[in-house]
Amino acid sequence: MNVALLSKWHVHADDYARQAKNNENITIKVVWDEIAERGNKWAKELGVPFENDLIKVLEDPEIDAVIVDTPTNLHKEIITLAAKHKKHIFTEKVLAFTVRDCEEIFTVIKENEVKLMVSLPRLTENYYLYAQDVLDKGLLGKLTSIRCRLAHNGAVPFEGNPNGWLPNHFFNKEECGGGALIDLGAHPIYLTNRLAGSAKAVTARLQKTLGHDVDDNAVVIVEYESGVLGTLETGFLSNGSPFQLELYGTEGTLLIEDQNIRLKSKQLGEGWNVPDQLPETLSMPLNQWVSDILVNAKPTLDENDFLNLTIINQAASLSNEQGRRIEIAELTTESVEV
Repeated sequence: MNVALLSKWHVHADDYARQAKNNENITIKVVWDEIAERGNKWAKELGVPFENDLIKVLEDPEIDAVIVDTPTNLHKEIITLAAKHKKHIFTEKVLAFTVRDCEEIFTVIKENEVKLMVSLPRLTENYYLYAQDVLDKGLLGKLTSIRCRLAHNGAVPFEGNPNGWLPNHFFNKEECGGGALIDLGAHPIYLTNRLAGSAKAVTARLQKTLGHDVDDNAVVIVEYESGVLGTLETGFLSNGSPFQLELYGTEGTLLIEDQNIRLKSKQLGEGWNVPDQLPETLSMPLNQWVSDILVNAKPTLDENDFLNLTIINQAASLSNEQGRRIEIAELTTESVEV
């Protein structure tokens, strides 16, 4: 299938271009970018044409699908436009800023019978699959709390780079809708959502430690309908911070720190257990998307994952702005108001 790359705004755009080139069923045909100079340069690097007119790209009958890496505030407009032109859509997280916007995107996707995928890659990783399996087998008893942390030093200044190694536009609130939480924090959010279920309420603190327009350090507490408490941590100011996913239950504990995994369960006797083998990783979201388009293979990621990610982000933003606990029902009620 023929694919158009829409923008190199996001830091993962090159990664998706690489994944597309490595997929035998994809041919990259054209690049469009809201910044022509950047798009032209990228198109030359990839050896494909650059097109300055997005509508021409979307009206091209040879283009089957698009990979969206635009500023997040353009997602809704560009994704719905692509869907109305019958193009399948793969997009960087998050899908959109609000529940209402996500629901409107889903409606257009269904009306035009195209396939949508949002990049939530850690739901395909072996450690997540192992954690899910441990839960499904009841080895932790009743799950009571989850802590998930993912942080890096992308905003820590160094010589010649006062904003760190992240691009300057990652601190543009209008384009991004937020900072560390909405970007890097997406991973702890969607992992914890999957493991804990539907969210009930959110309390968040989004700090602007270095004075940017967006948060560079954040903690979110999520109350889930299941009774689980989720503590989600992220930031752009941590040097050497490992990825951590911790699950605590009435009969056991599972600790994941980067590649170090250990499980303690009453059902397995005393002491810690290290798994001999982890489940096989699943296909990356982009490859699942292609299989869904070509052979109707059902992806392991779906609309609930995409929507629930936005729900937590929207609630966290409101909680931080208003200094209070936000009930998820407030967002879902708002989305159906006429």
